[in-house]
Amino acid sequence: MTTAGTAPATPALYTCDIAHARVEPVRHSLRQRTYLWLVDLDALPSPPRLLRPLARFDARDHFGGRAPTIRAGLDAYLASHGVRNADGRVLMLAHARVLGYVFNPLTVYWCHDKAGRPVCVVAEVHNTYGGRHCYLLRPDAEGRADVEKDFYVSPFFDIEGSYRMRLPLPGDSLDLTVQLRLGDGSRPFTATVRGRHRPADPRGLLTAALRHPWSTAAVSAGIRRHGIRLYLKGLPVRPRPAPSTREGML
Repeated sequence: MTTAGTAPATPALYTCDIAHARVEPVRHSLRQRTYLWLVDLDALPSPPRLLRPLARFDARDHFGGRAPTIRAGLDAYLASHGVRNADGRVLMLAHARVLGYVFNPLTVYWCHDKAGRPVCVVAEVHNTYGGRHCYLLRPDAEGRADVEKDFYVSPFFDIEGSYRMRLPLPGDSLDLTVQLRLGDGSRPFTATVRGRHRPADPRGLLTAALRHPWSTAAVSAGIRRHGIRLYLKGLPVRPRPAPSTREGML
C-alpha cells in the first residue's frame, strides 16, 4: 500500500506528455501533449464565468454516470467492492470537459481515510466505444500494482494478460506508467504520462487552453488517428465482445 505523504494542494494543473509505445507485432509509438487536472472530489474547482466552458466536471462522465456527484459514484463503486474506510480525501486526476466535450482514457482516484492515510487507488478506463471499467488497486510503497486485464480497450489486443500500473500520487511532477504483460512474458504495450505542476488559477487555465486548444477532443482524435495507422500497417483487429452490464455500472 502506498505510504502517506504530503498531499499536493488542489486544484492543480499538469502540463504533460502522453506516450504509447507498442513493440509487438509491429512497432509503433504515439506522443501527445496535453494538460490534466488534479482535483479534490469534495472541492471541485469553479473557474470564473468566462472560463467555465474550459473546465467542467460532470458526474455523468464517471462510473455509471447516474450518481448525483463524482464522489457519490466513487463511494458506490468502493462499497460494492467492500471498501468502507475510504471516507477521507479523494484526489482525482482527469481531463475536465472542454467546450462541452471530454474523453478520459484513464482517470485515477487516490483514496484516503479520515486520518489522511492512503487506502486504495481506483483506475477508471474508458475506451473509444463508449465503454468504461474500473480497476481497484492496492499499490505498494512505490505506487505499483498488478491487476488482471478484463476490459476491451484497443481493437488490436484481446482481453488477456495483466497490467503493471505505477500510479504514485502527483506532486511537483506527474509520472504514471501502465504496461500490458502477457502470459508468455512479453510486454507489447506501455503507456506513460509525464508532467509538471502548474497553478490552476485563471491565468494558468487560460494559458493551458491556448497552448492545447480543445485538448480533450485532440486526445480522442489522436487515438483514433493512430488506430487507423496501425490498421493500415496490417495489424489485425480483434473482435470486440458485447458490452457487459458491469461496464455500464462502473
